Amino acid sequence: MAIFAAWPEQPPLRRVFLKDMVLDANIGIYPHEQGVTQRIRVNISFGVVDEPGLTVGRDDLSRTVSYERIVLMVRRIIAEGHVRLVETLAERIAIGVLADERVVVVRVRVEKLDIFDDLDAVGVEIERRRPTP
Repeated sequence: MAIFAAWPEQPPLRRVFLKDMVLDANIGIYPHEQGVTQRIRVNISFGVVDEPGLTVGRDDLSRTVSYERIVLMVRRIIAEGHVRLVETLAERIAIGVLADERVVVVRVRVEKLDIFDDLDAVGVEIERRRPTP
């Protein structure tokens, strides 16, 4: 996944990402996709409010979002069972990431691998933002 351009938010956002998470998932709408797993690749990039200027913040996990929490959440969503559309899976992941109040925006890409011999992947990429008050 290409690195996204910076979000035009003020204050600035720290970009946190998970790159190329490959999992076996029960996904698809066709009869031959029922009861079997397919390899998928998940990429997630999300913006967390960052400190302005050139200061170095506290060296503490409380100022960011744990990668591990996001990885475990994605694995849990996949383990919940069959999903028909990659769009639905991406939306569930985005909602899970935005559950952390510090996340302002999230981009999720879900790709089905091994679908066509002459393609690396097919899939969807979405962006969701926290509603402004």
